[in-house]
Amino acid sequence: MRHQVPGSERSATLGGPGWRPRITAHRDEFGPGRPWTTCGYCSEVGTLRSVLLARPPESLGAVGAPASALFDRHVDVGRMRAQAELVADAYQGAGVQVHLTDPGPLAPPNIVFLRDLLFVTPEGAVIGRAASAQRSGEERYAAAALAALGIPILRTVTGGATFECADALWLDPANVVVGVGFRTSPEGAAVLAEVLAPQGVTVTPVPLGPGVQHLLGSVVFLDRDLAAVASWAARPELRGLLRDRGYRVIELEPCPDMLVGRGMNVVALSPGRVLMPAGADGVLRRFRAAGVDVVPVEVGEYLAAGGGIGCLTGILRRDP
Repeated sequence: MRHQVPGSERSATLGGPGWRPRITAHRDEFGPGRPWTTCGYCSEVGTLRSVLLARPPESLGAVGAPASALFDRHVDVGRMRAQAELVADAYQGAGVQVHLTDPGPLAPPNIVFLRDLLFVTPEGAVIGRAASAQRSGEERYAAAALAALGIPILRTVTGGATFECADALWLDPANVVVGVGFRTSPEGAAVLAEVLAPQGVTVTPVPLGPGVQHLLGSVVFLDRDLAAVASWAARPELRGLLRDRGYRVIELEPCPDMLVGRGMNVVALSPGRVLMPAGADGVLRRFRAAGVDVVPVEVGEYLAAGGGIGCLTGILRRDP
């Protein structure tokens, strides 16, 4: 710590000549020539501009019993890496900038599912806190990837709270709905509400029933006024929010396309256009019949690990 010598001219570090006060607000410090990289989104269907994908680590191949890593069956690392390239190519073909993070060979195997770990707002990211012991520590890899990209981290969920970011979805620029269940605790939803309040955003918690992994598995937004819901998972509170906002709803019943093929685990590329897992042809036909343009891509090894395209994609930026 420096101290001024009485009678001497102040140095720059003490506010003298050369000192320049920081007069911009945080939200004004994003973009070219600024400290932070432009990021964030406030819509689930606005045109997608930037995503983060994780290179599948070698640890995937060291998993013993699949359930010990929360997998449905064993994963072939080579095939998953090839499928990661297919996903990246599909995004780039749609004009989306793809950032690839390599977390290293010792990273936990579920690091490939980045959607659970980061929720990026227009002012920076919230790093979640996974509910399962198997995924503890993944947060540090997500934080490192965001820091390397120049995206500020507003909060990392700590304490006893849990928050998996696939439980948080934007209804509109001023409203986020958060599913509260066995993955996200009420305390975790409260942390998100605390972070978003200064941005003028209200967080509405809705309960998730037994057997529902994430809110993203209950509802997915396909267009500005169109959503698909899993009929057995969407609770009355969620249906009420959709009804109040005038959404048309596609009801999807339990079937192999949903339960095995994860046909509803999609990412909107733009309003009315989605990237979805290949093979879920029944769901694909339902979407197309509703006027949705569908881009299928093969992600069978991710399905084996218990997730789909929505799970593996860390969304960094969308148009409003």
